[in-house]
Amino acid sequence: MDYREVDSTSEFVCRLEHGADWRGEIEAFADEQGIDAGFFYGLGAVQNAELMFYDQDRTEYDSLIFDEPLEVAACMGNISHLDGERFAHTHAVLSRPDGEAVAGHLNAGTVWAGELYVRGFDTELQREHDEPTDLDLWNI
Repeated sequence: MDYREVDSTSEFVCRLEHGADWRGEIEAFADEQGIDAGFFYGLGAVQNAELMFYDQDRTEYDSLIFDEPLEVAACMGNISHLDGERFAHTHAVLSRPDGEAVAGHLNAGTVWAGELYVRGFDTELQREHDEPTDLDLWNI
């Protein structure tokens, strides 16, 4: 395991804008606040969503599109830099009215309502290519 100790520099509670892109709101907020590394938790609802699932055998993402209202039962992720831009690595568990859950990387979702807790750290985290997984992971 590789690791780095970090100190918290800021904490925020946020309300996402209705009709905005869920992940885009987090990335724009990180830009606005100068958060180069951080962690977030969220909940709410989306009008639609695109989830990504990483196929470990093919080392490729598969996209799952949901054109329906979904509850954001849990959303969590981290903020770092990827290709020179702030990137919100966002995972979510979404539920349908009957309680069926779908989950994965939240690539996009139109906010119906959303609330976040964001914690910024005193460092910058960069993502770089990791050969064994073919993913862009933290350079720690």
